[in-house]
Amino acid sequence: MFESLQDRLGSILNGLTGRGALSEADVSAALREVRRALLEADVALDVVRSFTEKVREKAVGAEILKSIKPGQMVVKIVHDQLVEMLGSEGVTIDLNAPAPVVIMMVGLQGSGKTTTTGKIASRMKTRDKKKVLMASLDTRRPAAQEQLRQLGVQTGVDTLPVIAGQSPTDIASRAVQAAKLGGHDVVILDTAGRTHIDEPLMIEMAEIKRKSNPHEILLVADALTGQDAVNLARNFDERVGITGLVLTRMDGDGRGGAALSMRAVTGKPIKLIGVGEKMGELEEFHPRRVADRILGMGDIVSLVEKAAENIDAEKAAAMAAKMAKGKFDLNDLADQLGQMQKMGGMGGIMGLMPGMAGMKDKMAAAGLDDSLFKRQLAIISSMTRAERANPDLLKHSRKKRIAAGSGTDAADINKLLKMHRQMADMMKMMGGKGKGGMMKQMMGGLANKMGLGGLGGGGMPDLSKLDPKQLEALQKQAEAAGLKPGGMPGLGGGGLPGLGGAKLPGLGGGFPGLPGLPKKK
Repeated sequence: MFESLQDRLGSILNGLTGRGALSEADVSAALREVRRALLEADVALDVVRSFTEKVREKAVGAEILKSIKPGQMVVKIVHDQLVEMLGSEGVTIDLNAPAPVVIMMVGLQGSGKTTTTGKIASRMKTRDKKKVLMASLDTRRPAAQEQLRQLGVQTGVDTLPVIAGQSPTDIASRAVQAAKLGGHDVVILDTAGRTHIDEPLMIEMAEIKRKSNPHEILLVADALTGQDAVNLARNFDERVGITGLVLTRMDGDGRGGAALSMRAVTGKPIKLIGVGEKMGELEEFHPRRVADRILGMGDIVSLVEKAAENIDAEKAAAMAAKMAKGKFDLNDLADQLGQMQKMGGMGGIMGLMPGMAGMKDKMAAAGLDDSLFKRQLAIISSMTRAERANPDLLKHSRKKRIAAGSGTDAADINKLLKMHRQMADMMKMMGGKGKGGMMKQMMGGLANKMGLGGLGGGGMPDLSKLDPKQLEALQKQAEAAGLKPGGMPGLGGGGLPGLGGAKLPGLGGGFPGLPGLPKKK
């Protein structure tokens, strides 16, 4: 998502931040490159013109603070303008209306309306605890109604029974009536699409709108259609009137031009983005976080939210108790690798970490990608329970058997064991006796540095219990305390361990030098 734009803007703005002073010519040259990068990302021409003009106005007349380099000021101006272009605040689906709240899904054929309807219904059922009814109004596409019924079975969401021969407007009226009688909180109408915008489609949409009186009309658009999606949004807004946008296949779009243009052209907020095929792969659209990601500043808030959703609290507590005793076996390592995979793998996590977005390619080149995790999990799965609990049992004959079972070789098994040994040593140091363990001391010191001393006995606050606003405030506090994006504590100003700095465990070197930890002799 936005990879190509992220790479281009990153290299342009990095060239500015390194300089002590900037002339107007420097700013103009950089903006010319920014303009080219946005056009290559398929952003609409009038949106690009407006964006670069606003940045130029602010950059040329900007008062440079003594503590900030001019280049950094330009980066801030570009960031603020990106946020403005994407919409200052994230807007979610509005359910503040008398039940049943009617949501109408519109869009062209093949944009992913039916799948997105299922995703939204599943999200409302699990996250918002709403009783949802889905109804397919698509009487033209073969098996469209059956597809929605199957999605309902898969997600455990009610679907309106199909009555052959009914018109879309009659189905809409019946769905609203059934939702009232069934005590549903939300009813989602999945309308028919076309291969292009035509008059009968628009007349049908207007009639469905009149009959069902929807509270939200969401336009589902494929992010890969680029500029066409912008014209589509404009047409639907003029004829039907939309309240928000849902962009699908954002995971397959490295440019992101449709997302940047549609909000600016229609003035309607992007409410949700589809980032994969699975039912859970639907995210809220937060303009500020997306702007942070595009400029390589990371997205700590989303990372923490992902962790809160995917990490099992009971398992984490049991793990913490084992760490406090200095125990860490191969079962624990497998759990850690599994959790990382759930959170989007190495690439997904790195993309959200400040200053790490540009390291993904280097990591892939060094063989540090998600296939490495899969191999390591395969090796651990090929061991017996006793071997996982006590890796010292693994002698040559056992390694030979495990290699055959996991499709790897002895060298891979040795790397995994070395990595485990070094991590186990770290756990012992972190959970060591005296003053509550080294990890607690480190976290307490970090909390004090961020102005958060006294939280939970000198430790860090429980991030999973903070809401997004508190998390954003925490991130700002961290930056104000000197933990700038691109510099994680103890990682030598943002250098990734194992790539030119300290090494990752098991990859030919020690663990990154965390603050306050004694060096091994």
